[in-house]
Amino acid sequence: MSSFGWLAQPAVLPWFAFGFGLCIGSFLNVVIHRLPKMMEREWRAECAELAGQPAPQEPPLSLVSPRSRCPSCGHAITAIENIPLISWAVLRGKCSSCGTKISARYPLVEFLAGVGAAYSAWRFGPTAAALGGALFVWFTIALAFIDQETGLLPDDLTLPLVWVGLLVNLRGAFVPLPEAVMGAVAGYLVLWLVYWGFKLVTGKEGMGYGDFKMNAAVGAFLGWKMLPLVILLSSLVGLAFGALQMFAARGKWDAGFKFHFGPYIAIAALVALFWGEPILRWYLNQL
Repeated sequence: MSSFGWLAQPAVLPWFAFGFGLCIGSFLNVVIHRLPKMMEREWRAECAELAGQPAPQEPPLSLVSPRSRCPSCGHAITAIENIPLISWAVLRGKCSSCGTKISARYPLVEFLAGVGAAYSAWRFGPTAAALGGALFVWFTIALAFIDQETGLLPDDLTLPLVWVGLLVNLRGAFVPLPEAVMGAVAGYLVLWLVYWGFKLVTGKEGMGYGDFKMNAAVGAFLGWKMLPLVILLSSLVGLAFGALQMFAARGKWDAGFKFHFGPYIAIAALVALFWGEPILRWYLNQL
């Protein structure tokens, strides 16, 4: 056995993946918080350039710098305060300096990233599919939370996810490469057609172009045959959660409610990734 062969053991790999996934989840929190702000800065700079004005002078911001700080008091988060799950629990969900509450989103993202990686490792074993599944989980977590909070599905995440899906399927990790390519094309076109059909009938935009690209990424991973299941599940889940959100916020139906479809595509895609084939077999048996 090689020096790293112990990682491939069924009793070890999921736990290792869980720990590594927690660390990735900590980074995903940075992505979720900063990427939309970085996009807004870029848009402001582009608007200023088009208007012939100097770009706004703003402090540097990237995914790696500056160091994370409390938004209320500016306290720099130390390494000991940044341990996934544990630090939030020890601090009781509050800043150690000013006592401001820290959103439960942070440990939730870390936990989901860890569990998703662990389950992918357990489900697929030491294969390319396990790595691909973990990457898919991590990308969709970031996309779902960003879309839910801002209504954005950044190209910096959706487009790389398309390519990752195609690369993972070069040797058929989930589906043969031709099915992955067709899945990427069909995933984009099907929501594009829905978008234009809705716009022609109502004169309104029912979804954004980011939804097309995210669905294309799902197709690149899972192939075109899984897309009907993903679209059906995402629609059902979206209908249920959307109705709950509207009534919780307004107490009544609000025709102007902004529906973010990305989180529901993410939920449906993860269900299809891990359990899609058994679901389809069960459905075909019922027929």
